[in-house]
Amino acid sequence: MRFRHRAVAGFATLLLPFSALVALASPAQAATSATATYAKTQDWGSGFEGKWTVKNTGTTALNSWTVEWDFPSGTSVTSAWDADVTSSGNHWTAKNKSWNGTLAPGASISFGFNGSGTGAPAGCKLNGGSCDGTSVPGDAAPSAPGTPSASNVTDTSVRLSWSAATDDKGVKNYDVLRDGAKVATVTGTSYTDSGLRKGTDYSYSVQARDTADQTGPVSGSVRVRTTGNTEEPPPTGNKVKLGYFTEWGVYGRNYHVKNLVTSGSAAKITHINYAFGNVTNGQCKLDDAYAATDKAYTADQSVSGAADTWDQPLRGNFNQLRQLKAKYPHIKVLYSFGGWTYSGGFGQAAQNPAAFAKSCKAVVEDPRWADVFDGIDIDWEYPNACGLTCDTSGPAAFRNLSQALRAEFGKDYLVTAAITADGSSGGKIDAADYGGAAQYLDWYNVMTYDYFGAFDKDGPTAPHSPLTSYNGIPQDGFNSAAAISKLKAKGVPASKLLLGIGFYGRGWTGVTQAAPGGAATGPAPGTYEAGIEDYKILKNSCPATGTVAGTAYAHCGGNWWSYDTPATIGGKMSWAKSQGLGGAFFWEFSGDTANGELATAIDSGLR
Repeated sequence: MRFRHRAVAGFATLLLPFSALVALASPAQAATSATATYAKTQDWGSGFEGKWTVKNTGTTALNSWTVEWDFPSGTSVTSAWDADVTSSGNHWTAKNKSWNGTLAPGASISFGFNGSGTGAPAGCKLNGGSCDGTSVPGDAAPSAPGTPSASNVTDTSVRLSWSAATDDKGVKNYDVLRDGAKVATVTGTSYTDSGLRKGTDYSYSVQARDTADQTGPVSGSVRVRTTGNTEEPPPTGNKVKLGYFTEWGVYGRNYHVKNLVTSGSAAKITHINYAFGNVTNGQCKLDDAYAATDKAYTADQSVSGAADTWDQPLRGNFNQLRQLKAKYPHIKVLYSFGGWTYSGGFGQAAQNPAAFAKSCKAVVEDPRWADVFDGIDIDWEYPNACGLTCDTSGPAAFRNLSQALRAEFGKDYLVTAAITADGSSGGKIDAADYGGAAQYLDWYNVMTYDYFGAFDKDGPTAPHSPLTSYNGIPQDGFNSAAAISKLKAKGVPASKLLLGIGFYGRGWTGVTQAAPGGAATGPAPGTYEAGIEDYKILKNSCPATGTVAGTAYAHCGGNWWSYDTPATIGGKMSWAKSQGLGGAFFWEFSGDTANGELATAIDSGLR
């Protein structure tokens, strides 16, 4: 089993046109007018995807927008993108991001959300006025402050100053943005930013907030390079340190390629798997073209510090990865196809492996982004076994597909595979010829996580990524050591095996027993999916209270979680080195802290 939170709704549709917008209203701000319209763009029964569109219908610029509405009891927003959405009871408020608040006359902006329940919004307000544009709010947002100027630049700090913004009710404070992210809020018009890296480029801008808590447009940006010699990324050693970057993470999770830079993770990894390309009709396909190739990034949001233009041939994640590789030449990027959701497409691919391999190479080597990718990863999670669906391709199918990929891509490309870690007798490792396929592959990402979780809602509670067996483990062979041992026994060289680490936890609720093995009543609440939560949340919301089989667990209230910490990752990396493994990989970057502490633990542990 492998965790794939794909945020149920099809995010690729986010910015596509929709013909059936349901107009709830049309507002105004100061000397301009605007409309806010709503559409339910997808409905999957237990939940839905909604989209609001704000359009400036006036003749002067709209400097900021706030959309408010009421949902009936039982309907709520579960995640949102391109707006900051909060609630008070059944009343919901969406405020513009720093980069999409200003709308020129005739311009529009959309933001979306995933929701639960079946209700529709009512009582819409835009900037405090009626959404149908019949009333004009009396309070305008503040103007943009002046572009900051930089002085007193040192190896680790810079002083910024700017001219004040104006507002009809008065400016309360200013947000200071470094590389598009807020680093401070100040009441004056200057700020000294410290703790910087020497010889490094930064981009700064500021944004004003008035006494009504309205934010105005972001100022122009100033680029600053700290003094001293550039700090080159530290050597990563001879082990593979690979992280998954999810294509859909740029939406609800708001995680972008630049986060690899600001977190420091880019300097501590060797490879990135870009997840996921689709496998359909026996062929590799680009999945979400908007996120991959078209999403535009501003200067503050981009790795290079240069804004995308409307007419450049490649934007989106692929262009950001290109910029990342220019900044960190040691990083190799692989395009990963399949995953839990798309593994069902491999059965048809296995019927004609050569045609499948040819289609994959055509996607990877598309001339618009051929320089971005250094290889291909096949994430076929249940060959000749059952997962989301059941596959009956036979034990030789995986080996045949691997052989065809190597023949098509040749020796200069990396060809890898993410595979099951079911080490039980007669389990999924026994269902396919992983030993025979290994000769064609550079390594296996052995998915040594998701062994146990609230998919068994009654428990017993158990660590989802145990390194070894332990007394009371619910299933024999469901641990990392058993999986690695079985793959070695099948002839896979240890150097071609990477140990898997989850940057998330799995948890139950209704648990009274602190130690593993307790009964439960269901999955614990999670930000994106019940029973699953990012490490960056769990480390504070439910700190570890013990360890079992090399993995941390935590009992807080009635919830019980298991997850890896920097300390348990250190232990697992030591074990991986003792076994002669080729390195480690993790799922996935956005679960880590803002300073990349789990990626740091992997890097340190494998040196």
